[in-house]
Amino acid sequence: MAEHKEESVMDKISDKFHGGDSSSSDSDDEKKKGSSSAAASAEAVKAKIYRLFGRERPVHSVLGGGKPADLVLWRNKKISGGVLAGATTIWLLFEVMEYHLLTLVCHCLILSLAIIFLWSNASTFINKSPPNIPEVKIPEDAAVNVALTLRYEINRGFATLREIGHGRDLKKFLIVIAGLWLLSVLGSCCNFLTLSYIVFMVLYTVPVLYEKYEDKIDAFGEKAMIELKKYYAIFDEKCLSKIPKGPLKDKKH
Repeated sequence: MAEHKEESVMDKISDKFHGGDSSSSDSDDEKKKGSSSAAASAEAVKAKIYRLFGRERPVHSVLGGGKPADLVLWRNKKISGGVLAGATTIWLLFEVMEYHLLTLVCHCLILSLAIIFLWSNASTFINKSPPNIPEVKIPEDAAVNVALTLRYEINRGFATLREIGHGRDLKKFLIVIAGLWLLSVLGSCCNFLTLSYIVFMVLYTVPVLYEKYEDKIDAFGEKAMIELKKYYAIFDEKCLSKIPKGPLKDKKH
């Protein structure tokens, strides 16, 4: 009887431990389910958020990632600030001080060669090592890649102009005409160098500002796109739909 009682007590204790383990495992499963459902709901909310131009990736990935994206997004403020200071200096030299490109290049080369020449000859008298002049070469692969990329972009531009000239896409035609007209207005107000500097400043400041305030900008952009679609629908109904379109391409069977 004593042995039977000891066995019953041990069984009760083991049942308690197993019951505790099962309850803890159930609670862990519930926590995992809750966390997974919360993550799924968060992803669903992110998917519903409007992003400009249908963007689904971060700004850094859209810009191509790597060092160019880091430079534009000011990941390293010293390097980005140095590039901005260099571009501003070039614009001041040519636009404000009215320096000419050929004159500036010749003066820079004269100064550099004079310093290196004097340093190389004076190193023997002052017992110092001569300057280490690196050998500069343009890599063949880099030159070929740049040429291929430029060729691809030019051909794509020609194909777009050809498609617009066929009269099949009125919306694209109006966008291109408006863009060219805006460029002509800007060209009449400032020269090519100033226009290039303005474009550089826009491309160098807008992405980092957008990344910092993307939620507010996307919300404003969503409202603006809704209004633009309304006005475009009205304009399409009253004007564009009445304009005869060019012949469509034959469907391939």
